[in-house]
Amino acid sequence: MSLEYLLTSLVVVASPGTGVLYTLATGLARGVRASILAALGCTLGIVPHMLAAITGLASLLHASATAFQLLKLLGVAYLLYIAWSMLRTRAMALPDTGQAPPPLPARRLIGNAVLINLLNPKLTLFFLAFLPQFVDTSEAPLVQMFGLSLAFMLMTFAVFIVYGVSAAAARQRVLARPRVLAWLRRTFAASFLALAVRLTLAER
Repeated sequence: MSLEYLLTSLVVVASPGTGVLYTLATGLARGVRASILAALGCTLGIVPHMLAAITGLASLLHASATAFQLLKLLGVAYLLYIAWSMLRTRAMALPDTGQAPPPLPARRLIGNAVLINLLNPKLTLFFLAFLPQFVDTSEAPLVQMFGLSLAFMLMTFAVFIVYGVSAAAARQRVLARPRVLAWLRRTFAASFLALAVRLTLAER
């Protein structure tokens, strides 16, 4: 596995996107445990895309306009739902009582994060174009693809944990400032709305 692949993957993983935003928002809203579960869910959400790229199913998505549009519309709808949830939630805003919000079940936190990445068809096409660039076709390409995918997933999980835990560390200071809290909610909501618009305009 080349250093070039690892550095390129790090840039891709660390770049702000739906998974990063969701992990940051979860860390701020619900603390360290929730942010780690969100990071895990976001990582698991890219597994189907990687498998599709490895097995060749991504080519079918690329060839089928109907399948691509359907998955894209589901992704847009979910991002809009997340944006709306950010605006209406009060889970982050409990400065008067000093109490933590009731914990969400792990399966819900992970499930929400999985859907964030699962419903993005551009990820499948990204891995279809990205992974083969670093494969030596003369040396068991399928095994190499799995190895590259595993490294990408581990890097995703590690980087997202750093994002989430960092957000959780700033949580108490944020909760003590209602105006900052309200601004952050609107910022996250606007960010998910912008991502939904970008996905709407995405082409195969």
